[in-house]
This record gives sequence, structure tokens and C-alpha cells, in this order.
Amino acid sequence: MKKLFVVLAALGLAAAVASAQTLNEAKEAFNSGVEAMETSKTEALAQFRSALEIANQCTEEEDAAEFIGTCKTAITGAMMSIAKEQINDAAYDEAVASLNEVKATAAEFGQDEVVAEAENLIPNVFMRKGSTLLKNKDFAGAVEAFKSLIAVKADDAQAHLLLGQAQMQTGAMEEAIAALTKAHELGEANAAKLLSSAYLREGQALLKAGKNLEAVEALEKSNSYVESGNAYKLIASAYTKAGKSAKSIEAYKKYLEVSPNAKDAADIIFTIAATAQKAGDKATAKEYYGKLAGTKYADQAAAQLKTL
Repeated sequence: MKKLFVVLAALGLAAAVASAQTLNEAKEAFNSGVEAMETSKTEALAQFRSALEIANQCTEEEDAAEFIGTCKTAITGAMMSIAKEQINDAAYDEAVASLNEVKATAAEFGQDEVVAEAENLIPNVFMRKGSTLLKNKDFAGAVEAFKSLIAVKADDAQAHLLLGQAQMQTGAMEEAIAALTKAHELGEANAAKLLSSAYLREGQALLKAGKNLEAVEALEKSNSYVESGNAYKLIASAYTKAGKSAKSIEAYKKYLEVSPNAKDAADIIFTIAATAQKAGDKATAKEYYGKLAGTKYADQAAAQLKTL
């Protein structure tokens, strides 16, 4: 019996020695990973993972639990570093894939702060990608990048703004207006100007298609965001084509209010006077013919005033 106890004790000692040797192997792998961080983060990550795998075989060692925690921190740290390098290298798709892997690994390790950091970086990657594509005039690609951003961060006002801007460039005006409207609702200051421009373009297209009153509606929406003389002039043209002289005159008057120094001011004044004269509004006709003294229309205006 005594001999049996001696054998068991020897086996126990051997197991303890083996376990200690295994932990030392894990530490050697870890140290190799630390050294590799300077030259190859991918190699460093492989070494840290190897160290963790080995360390998990000797959990009974006194400092094993602490060392395992250190390995896990090093693993997600290396993964995050790789992802950030990919971002800096403009390898955006690879970076997103890496960050999603970081999230999954950090969640497995219970590293909530790392999970949060990865989640915050992913929208930034999509923003960089979309902005780069927009700058390079790859508008279709930019649209997809900003949609991906919004999928993970729905309340990003700038993303909606840039999505609308890219969609305008692709000619998808309905979608652009929807995106810009959302940006405006979220408080994006520059959305109003782009919405005004989008509705102006829509109004121009409707006017060209002969949809005069629909054009007026779009152009009035344009002015509801940012008032412009161009929109009023187009409204006047639409009303003229629709046979609504009085409304046309009012729109031309608003054009002159908004753009008092317009190069075509004399042309517009003459148009108001002639339109009013044709509609039987003598008072308005006289008023506006009277404003044309000293212009290229002076003689015509004087003749019409005599007639009136």
C-alpha cells in the first residue's frame, strides 16, 4: 500500500510538472505574439490564439486564470489593430468584416467595452467608404455604402443627407427627397438647401413634361425650404402655360422681390406689364410699363402707356 501511495504521488508530481511546462509553453507563444506585433499583426494574433489554446489545458495552475484573461485581451486587441489598419488602407469591406469578427470574439470573451468600440467603428467605416465613393463620383456605390451605414445607425442625419445627395446624382429623385426629408427631420442643417434643389429639379422635369400644375406644387415645396428667384420664375412659366395669368403675374412679382438685381429684371417687368394688359388688368399694366423708363423696353413701354 505504501508503494502505491508513492506511485500516485509521483504521478501527481509529474502531472503538476507537465502542467507547469504547458503553461510555460503558452507564455512563450504569447511572448512571440508580443514581438510579432511590430512586424505582423496577423502572426501575432495566431500566436496569442495558440497561447490561449495551450493555457486552457492547464487551468489548475495558480496564475492560469489571469494569464488566460491576458491572452483574450491580446487577441481582441490584435484583431482591433488589424481592423484599424484596414480602415487606414481604405480596405473598407475587409475592415467591416474584421470588426464584426471582433464583436463576436469580444462578446464570447465578455469584453463589453470592445464590443461597443467595434459597433461604433462600423458606421464610421461605411461613412468613409461612402464619402470616398461620392468624391470619386461613384454615386451608385456611394448609395449602397450610405444605405449600409443607415442599416446599423438609422438616426445618422449626415448619412441620410449624403445618401440623398448621391441619389440625386443617380437621378433617383423620389428616393433622394425621402432621404433628405429624413435628414431634415433629424436636424441636419444642410438638408433644407438640398431639398430645395431636389424639388426645383423635380419641378423643372414636370414643367418640361407639360405637367404644369404638378410642377407648381413641386416648385412651391422647393421654396418652402429655401426661397429662390429661379423657382418663382418657373412657377410663373407654369402658370402661364396653364392659362392662369393672374397667378403668373404674382409669381413674377415674387421673382423680382427675391432677385431685385436680376439681369433679366427688365424682361420680367415687361412680361408682367404685357401679361396684365392682355388679361385686362390696366392698373398693373400701367404700373409696370412705367418701371421701364431707361431700359431697352422704354419706347415700347411708352407706346403701350399711350394706348392704355
